[in-house]
Amino acid sequence: MKSNRLKWLAAPYGVWAAGFIIIPLVMIVFYAFTSQETGGFTLANFGDVFTGEVMKALGLSLGLALVSTLICILLAYPLAMILAGMKVSQKSFIVFIFILPMWMNFLLRTFAWQTLLEKNGVINTVLGALNLPPLEIINTPWAIVFGMVYNFLPFMILPIYNVLIKLDQDVVNAARDLGASSFQTFWKVTFPLSLPGVISGVTMVFIPSLTTFVISDLLGGGKILLIGNMIEQEFKQLNNWNVGSAMSMILLLFVIVSMVVENKYDKTGEGTAL
Repeated sequence: MKSNRLKWLAAPYGVWAAGFIIIPLVMIVFYAFTSQETGGFTLANFGDVFTGEVMKALGLSLGLALVSTLICILLAYPLAMILAGMKVSQKSFIVFIFILPMWMNFLLRTFAWQTLLEKNGVINTVLGALNLPPLEIINTPWAIVFGMVYNFLPFMILPIYNVLIKLDQDVVNAARDLGASSFQTFWKVTFPLSLPGVISGVTMVFIPSLTTFVISDLLGGGKILLIGNMIEQEFKQLNNWNVGSAMSMILLLFVIVSMVVENKYDKTGEGTAL
């Protein structure tokens, strides 16, 4: 009886999941496989997806997402190791500092980077005062990468940190006692044991980077079209939900693959629970 009552407590979440996850996904699948003119079954929408312009946007999106994810790993792993090696009181405060920017609105954080990077922005003003050449970075792919790394870096730090603080230090010390160098201990012991956090962080950075359109709009000046921008145009400007849904199905495949990989390396959810 008690277990049945507990199951009923999950009913609000079931309603929420059905209304905001399952039903929208069913609509996307429906529109992706139906014709805008006749409403009948068709695969023509996917034919419109595999065109030069769309594939170019998808390729650029994949490239920028991979670069952003790699930069996040290179920045996040050392930071997570430093945090894991600190005292408890220091850890809690510094982790709070990393989480604090996430409390600010996503658009405001991106607008801040626009203010910093624009031609007459803060960075170029400081460089001009120092008689240094200005940075021509706004409205370029690198500006978008900066925005992605800044916005999504905490999602890489926290999963890795969460795994590192749970590592059995006796295993690490045993490797050192057996003559392993610091690098060998890291590469053979620490990194493999922290892989669930790395995979979880990669998933939480790569997928938002791949699907974003706000960052490219603001920092790319609307001149650099990513796959997210093209989906937005199909839905909002061209009012073609069918082709837009077909594009979304392509991105959904990347999401599914990422989830499969994460489940393979992080079966216990160590990299996602704080």
